[in-house]
Amino acid sequence: MPHHSFHPLPLLTAHQPPFLPTTEREQHALGIDQFDIILVSGDAYVDHPSFGTALLGRTLAGAGYSVGVISQPDISDQDSFLTLGTPRLFFSVSSGSADSMVNHYTPSKKRRSDDAYSPGGKCLRPDRAVLVYTDLLHRITPHVPIVIGGVEASLRRFAHYDYWSDKVRQSILADAPADLLVFGMGERPLLEIASILYTEKSDGKTRLPDPLYNIPGTVVKRSVKEFKTFLAGEIVSFFDECSTVLLPSFSEVSSDKHAFMQAERLITTHQNPTQNIRLIQSHPKTIIVQNSPSFPLSTHELDCVYGLPYKRLPHPSYAEPIPAFETVKDSITSHRGCYGNCSFCAIGLHQGRIVQSRSKESILNEVHTLTNKPRFSKTIRDIGGPTANMYGSWCERWKTNGACMDKECIGCRSLHLSQDTYLSLLDQAAQVPLVKHVFIGSGLRHDLIMMEDVLERFLFYISGQMKIAPEHVSDSVLRHMNKPPSSVFKGFITAFDQIQKKQYGKSSKRQYIIPYLMSGHPGCTISDMVELVAFLHEKSMYTEQVQDFTPTPMTVSTAMYYTGLCLTGADIHVPTGEEKQIQRALLGYKDPRNRRRVLSGLEIAQRLDLLELLYN
Repeated sequence: MPHHSFHPLPLLTAHQPPFLPTTEREQHALGIDQFDIILVSGDAYVDHPSFGTALLGRTLAGAGYSVGVISQPDISDQDSFLTLGTPRLFFSVSSGSADSMVNHYTPSKKRRSDDAYSPGGKCLRPDRAVLVYTDLLHRITPHVPIVIGGVEASLRRFAHYDYWSDKVRQSILADAPADLLVFGMGERPLLEIASILYTEKSDGKTRLPDPLYNIPGTVVKRSVKEFKTFLAGEIVSFFDECSTVLLPSFSEVSSDKHAFMQAERLITTHQNPTQNIRLIQSHPKTIIVQNSPSFPLSTHELDCVYGLPYKRLPHPSYAEPIPAFETVKDSITSHRGCYGNCSFCAIGLHQGRIVQSRSKESILNEVHTLTNKPRFSKTIRDIGGPTANMYGSWCERWKTNGACMDKECIGCRSLHLSQDTYLSLLDQAAQVPLVKHVFIGSGLRHDLIMMEDVLERFLFYISGQMKIAPEHVSDSVLRHMNKPPSSVFKGFITAFDQIQKKQYGKSSKRQYIIPYLMSGHPGCTISDMVELVAFLHEKSMYTEQVQDFTPTPMTVSTAMYYTGLCLTGADIHVPTGEEKQIQRALLGYKDPRNRRRVLSGLEIAQRLDLLELLYN
């Protein structure tokens, strides 16, 4: 691949323990005097490839590094951060599988009472976990390098709007006393960081080795003095090694909403690993520099990573079940990345728009592994990814030019997409001995299914309910969401119902569409929501699968919410406060607690004629 810093993954063949060690006793039993790397996570440690700590820890261990895990340390006890001593190379810090603020609060900013990634569902991680963990580690072990990563760090790598404090916050790297930030999927950057530190070793007092500042998939800090020298036209090797794009500064984006939207446009259009472009954003006390994104893993590399010896179980120290594990224990990841480019979704900014698929052989090997587990239920709950039926997609341009930033992949003639590739994988998985059922648990792009005559085959792999995400039926709202027009969803419903009639006739037994819907998105009015409710009632499709729009860092929709502007710079309606509550209540009109707001919404939309229809 044409990148000056591209490095393939090393052979991941080193011997690995049954679980990555989490205690001093486990450390000594393995004969480890000092760990090379210690992973600190806000999640409980589950040795399953759906959890980042296991995925990255096993990858680093497979490359020959000794790796320890500190999960959910007690922030009131600094000794909980030193249970494994200090690492030879670096600490790696993550909030876990989700942004801690999204994990802790509802869209209406109410505190949640449980945490699916903790034993017994207890709330054991702090708000803004990456900042809190990093600050404590730096205070305790000031000379040990700290690398931050995961979703929370990845999506806060530039100045960003923070919904929970209702203000623009600095890059998390400007606030956290960390040395490097890894954004996106971290295997390749972390291995390169480990290799450089292993061979060059920082002196622990002055600065890290120079090569660490050039790793794709990382964000680094530079001094304000050095940046001013660069702007003055003097030679500064770090900035001159590749093309640079200057983003509006923190001061500008925090005081000027047009500057904020300009920064959003520049960020979203410069996430191509082949461009070799650095994004630079000035902050009051430091300069934040994003190196170009890391190249996605090849099929062979993905196969190696997912073929590592995961126990597919929580660490045996946990006495209570971990809810998130229960939902994925019989599921398999088939691919990464998504080119759907939905405005409200951060997957493209984290996993990337290039779909990276595992080989069928690798996935089927994992199916066989599952069937050998003592408590296997004979059912594969899911084989999928961010969008299940994007498995096997590829484009020749991805190898040399990356994903096009000026046009959509869906509908492009250069995209090689065959729903049969995914369906044949499911067919083969269903033939594995001891497998009774294979289901699709991930979401599906219904517009991709409509491009090929395969809907009936998909229905064989749903357990009574087909999950799709039309999000809305108002075409103006869908345009702001960057979702397909409502005609696609309506055509899908018609085709689905025709198959149901053919298969089940007048029998009450049938399958159902479960549509994921969203209220409160920028550009959505109360009248738009009433239009959606009327449509759902007409189709007898009342559903509780509703997401009240939550502005999460770095997405286009969040930029719209904060600025009141479209990407083009035009004004856009933003529902907030009581209007946002009314929109959410309209989709839950059957709940008696919502009736007052439903009535208010119908009055505002001048659609009181629907009152009797909805409540009879």
